[in-house]
Amino acid sequence: MTAVAGASRAVVLVSGGMDSAVTLALARARGFACHALSVAYGQRHASELAAAARVAAMLGAVEHKTVSVDLRSIGGSALTADIQVPEHSDAHGDAEIPVTYVPARNTIMLAIGLGWAETLGVNDLFCGVNAVDYSGYPDCRPAFVHAFERLANLATKAGVEGRVLHVHAPLIELSKADIVREGVRLGVDFSQTVSCYRADAEGRACGHCDACVLRARGFTDAGVADPTHYVPGA
Repeated sequence: MTAVAGASRAVVLVSGGMDSAVTLALARARGFACHALSVAYGQRHASELAAAARVAAMLGAVEHKTVSVDLRSIGGSALTADIQVPEHSDAHGDAEIPVTYVPARNTIMLAIGLGWAETLGVNDLFCGVNAVDYSGYPDCRPAFVHAFERLANLATKAGVEGRVLHVHAPLIELSKADIVREGVRLGVDFSQTVSCYRADAEGRACGHCDACVLRARGFTDAGVADPTHYVPGA
């Protein structure tokens, strides 16, 4: 994909995983010139940041920025502290929020994206949160996205001066299978993405954590061959 001359601009959060890749592809398909933003927050699966750079280049972002925030300093998650990442336990029916939840992560990432959007003079901010096939995180729900959009218009110079800011979550009501189908339609190369919570330095997936199981199920349900690179024996 190439940037569209005269296109409206958007900031798109890009983690390196499949959902954010499809979100970036959708934003591009809607005609936005996309400024891709990744956050190095001290995550255990840091190889996703290399994947984010690949995804941004592959899907035609006009630029890609990585901002560092040290969430390991507060911990509280299996992704940012010395807490074991659990095997998948079908979290869909569980009321308990899993230990892979990172406190305030999406709030922090969207806040950084909002700051960059305001600096760029951009009115649209995209994120890949999903509330259907996900691990039960409270900051992946429609109510959170709507609340953050209200905050964006209340707490910024841009909002106060009359620019209406929009937070888009185009995948929020899609299943993983639907996300796979959208990605295939848009030409996303899922082999370049990394979703695993325990991915190794080469980005190879463990095949057993929540993220791996949900991702694999999405490809199976969509009838699409799984292109994920797994560690030997996974």
